[in-house]
Amino acid sequence: MNKKIVYMVMTTEVIHHVHIEIINKAAALGELTIGVYSDKALVKLNRTPFMRQEDRMAVYAGIKGVNRVVLQDEVEYEKNLRQIKPDYVVHGDNWKSSHLKLQHIRENVIQVLSEWNGGLIEYPYTQGVEIEKLYDNMSKQGFLPEIRRRKLNYLLQHKDIVRIMEAHNGITGLIVERAQAVVNDELRQFDGIWISSLCDSTAKGKPDIELVDHSSRLRTIQEILDVTSKPIILDGDSGGLIEHFVYNLATIERNGVSAVIIEDKVGLKKNSLLGDAGQDQDSIEGFCNKIAAGKNVLLSQDFRIIARIESLILKKGMDDALTRAKEYIAAGADGIMIHSNQKTPDEIFAFCDKYSEFAKVPLVVVPSTYNTVTEDELKKRGVKVVIYANHLIRSAFPAMKKTAETILANERAYEAESLCMPINEILTLIPS
Repeated sequence: MNKKIVYMVMTTEVIHHVHIEIINKAAALGELTIGVYSDKALVKLNRTPFMRQEDRMAVYAGIKGVNRVVLQDEVEYEKNLRQIKPDYVVHGDNWKSSHLKLQHIRENVIQVLSEWNGGLIEYPYTQGVEIEKLYDNMSKQGFLPEIRRRKLNYLLQHKDIVRIMEAHNGITGLIVERAQAVVNDELRQFDGIWISSLCDSTAKGKPDIELVDHSSRLRTIQEILDVTSKPIILDGDSGGLIEHFVYNLATIERNGVSAVIIEDKVGLKKNSLLGDAGQDQDSIEGFCNKIAAGKNVLLSQDFRIIARIESLILKKGMDDALTRAKEYIAAGADGIMIHSNQKTPDEIFAFCDKYSEFAKVPLVVVPSTYNTVTEDELKKRGVKVVIYANHLIRSAFPAMKKTAETILANERAYEAESLCMPINEILTLIPS
């Protein structure tokens, strides 16, 4: 007798009894092929695997009843379905009520199968406390320094563009960790957290002139590390003296930061968005020495030192910016951040076009002033990381100011209630 062909896709790295049960059911229907999502496909579902795709495939190949294992390189099943032409696709019924992306995938599976009278078989999804604990324990591994660092490098390798949002304390860290938006069937999230010296200083009521000392900044970092699992990129200002930089670098590496960005300026720090306000740029040799010294003390292969170039801000010209990029990369920089305070992205685009001709390390941008640029436009020009550097604190300040003024104006809190989160929600926001 000709056996039926059965296809089933697996995304999980934690194999438990429920998975074995559904695999056994699928194998009983015919010759079972397991499709394992590739790293690239998992990233599109906002999943960062702990195991390599080759290892995941090997795990499923060793399960009784599995006839063969193939890689599924796309989120949608269509390409593999047309190659395998299964009689049945097996899946849990949970994707019926999942987010729109999975519902869309399900509909596409049904449509493609109908071309050869194939069928979709869905088994009830099993809810269980122990199963949920397994996934919870896996997610908590993201709190470990090396897992967090590895995650950033994984994202840089497999995502078209890595989206980073500013946080300046524990609660804003949680906002970045949990924020989601579904747009055109796509679930969007932030990939990591930016700890800005501007926002850290502002939250403490101090000017952004490197007045907040390293110990205080470490406390902010720790607050955010304690409640998040996403990679953290730290604004390291100029890095300070080389002797101080290497010491501080070792400390933040031990704590679990994934990358630091240092800018090629010297002297008293003034925020770059102020333009050329009497700021001095370090010599190429001096900044290269700082990068090399930092690379020399790192213990983790996954930690990244990213060099921030201020040439466009300081009106030194495009050639100076490109020359510095080449020299900083040669000195060991793991990425380049190009900064601009222009209202349009034109000079950033010009830099990107030239940079793509020679550079092999990720390019980082911070579109604070040229904020009409889209991530798709940046992707097309080779930008790998986009940082939204100060938006949570800038949005929080006017909201809090209005609440305070409303209470003063009315001599009571009633009128301010509409501006505030309900008390019950704030009490249950953080699980005890």
